[in-house]
Amino acid sequence: MKRLSVFLAFVLAIFAYACGGSGDTSSAGKPAPKSMIDDPVADDGKGVGEIKEVSLNSPLKPGMVEKGKAIYEMKCAACHKLSDQRVVGPGWKGVTERRKPEWIMNMTTNVDIMLEKDPAAQALLKECLVRMPNQNLSIGDARDVLEFMYANDGHEVGN
Repeated sequence: MKRLSVFLAFVLAIFAYACGGSGDTSSAGKPAPKSMIDDPVADDGKGVGEIKEVSLNSPLKPGMVEKGKAIYEMKCAACHKLSDQRVVGPGWKGVTERRKPEWIMNMTTNVDIMLEKDPAAQALLKECLVRMPNQNLSIGDARDVLEFMYANDGHEVGN
């Protein structure tokens, strides 16, 4: 009987050791599990999207300003005024002083991702309570609208 008890104790010890029963629960030497949530990106004020750098025209190009105005009237004027008055979305007066040109273009071309990941866009959504719809602006259209925004903020338009 004593031999059976010793044998069973030995088998249980081996079983416990094989199953990781050493009692050491530290994670030394083991990599930490990767989070399923992306690490926050440093906010450089340019927003999230493919627009990384914008070269501004000085003076502004009149043809781009006119195209931007036409796009504004067709796709933007229902929600945005050219003054600082908020309608559905914020007014455009002073927007080029508050936001970098890259942010403005990323917001107009990539609104869904901006609202998902950009802190400034998320703050605007909380303030306005209405998601900006995707207007399917091309990068060229967005650049024309940007030029119009700068003209609206009083920047010089060339001949």
